[in-house]
Amino acid sequence: MSRFPLLLNICLGLLCVTQPAQAQDSLDDFAARVPLKVEGNGPWYRVDLPMSLHFVARHADLRDLRIFNAEGEPLAYALTRSESEVTRSEQDVALKWFPLRGPADAGQGAPRVRVERSTTGTVVEVLPEDPAATGERLRGWLLDASAVKTPLEKLVIDWSEAGEGFQRFSIEASDDLQGWRSWGTGQIARLSFGDDHIYQREVVLPGQKARYLRLLWLDREAPLLTEARVTGASQESRPAPLVWSEPLVASTTGKGEYAWDLPLPLPIERLKFSLDQANTLAPVQLQARRNDTAQWQGLTSGLLYRLPQDGSEVVQDQLVLSGWTPVQHLKMSVDPRAGGFGAKAPTLQVGMRALQVVFLARGTPPFTLAIGQPGAATAELPLTTLVPGYGPGSLEKMGRAQLDGDLRLAERKAVVVAAEKDSALAWKRIGLWAVLLLGVGLLVLMALSLLRGQGKGA
Repeated sequence: MSRFPLLLNICLGLLCVTQPAQAQDSLDDFAARVPLKVEGNGPWYRVDLPMSLHFVARHADLRDLRIFNAEGEPLAYALTRSESEVTRSEQDVALKWFPLRGPADAGQGAPRVRVERSTTGTVVEVLPEDPAATGERLRGWLLDASAVKTPLEKLVIDWSEAGEGFQRFSIEASDDLQGWRSWGTGQIARLSFGDDHIYQREVVLPGQKARYLRLLWLDREAPLLTEARVTGASQESRPAPLVWSEPLVASTTGKGEYAWDLPLPLPIERLKFSLDQANTLAPVQLQARRNDTAQWQGLTSGLLYRLPQDGSEVVQDQLVLSGWTPVQHLKMSVDPRAGGFGAKAPTLQVGMRALQVVFLARGTPPFTLAIGQPGAATAELPLTTLVPGYGPGSLEKMGRAQLDGDLRLAERKAVVVAAEKDSALAWKRIGLWAVLLLGVGLLVLMALSLLRGQGKGA
């Protein structure tokens, strides 16, 4: 009887061996791989991901992407999507100033002056409209900002040493020296005590455009200016960069209909068609679906053309999409009344928001990017977790890594390795199951032998 439990334990042990153990990702588990060439300061590096990598992935969210070191260890990483860029440019310009004189009684409003301007609008001279009167004083200054083409954000002025203390003045703006709009009040100061000095020369402006500024002192005579400068600033927004696929060949599904298939559903934001023939005009309608079983849905419509204009050629070969709905299959219908694309079917390039992978380098280089595993679970970290203290400008300070090779060539080699590994694993499992079945058979034979022995004893 002692042999029965022993054989049972052996069979259970074989059964446990046949169950796959949970282990960390291995480089050979992925269908495509490519070495990375790093440069700059680590330990964090960022990699721009090309569209070819998205086409090789098994999941649109790139959950099957990994970075490995030379020891084969997977490294911590995060994905970041490119955003629109806002660039700011400043222009610091020295201004010409012209005195504004008027009656000593400031309650009579702004002094009346006659302004002479050049053909470009620049102020040449400011003269009192009325003859000088007794008790006249310097009420303020007219600043010519016509050379500044951007919104005005800051005014810096300096004045003679006689003007000590705080000074308040009103600020008005104009584009034609006729109508004036209030920009509030400003205050400057110069305070001295012994060898200590306090200066306040800057005045914040509302960030609007104006050709002329009028400064009128409120509670005292205006000081003599020695400097006047203004800072104008502008912001330019650039759309988020896109990555593009190689041209995809169309299949013709009917008269004036073309279709393209992507490897998996992707959040496409731009479509670019080839217009090989001059004088092409093509009103088009596009439909899409996210997989083979989904219904076709209207995607967008537009006008594609390649036409002459004023001695040159104008081309509209792109259509913009929202990028919110992933699409895998595209179908385009062309209005035949405009002539279409001619005998040659157009190719299609798809563009989507560029992605970067940021990884924390550890271990020995070279590092390898791997992708393409159907059963992969997400291993991505939040960027703020991967990079403690992450903030604006952190990405620009990181080192860069580039794909050092052709991902598609690497894919073909990796597929062979993965197939060999899968084949070896399959034979191993077959062998284990054979051993298990043999053990079960022996167990049955032993049980029958024991039953016969008990029968004879009875």
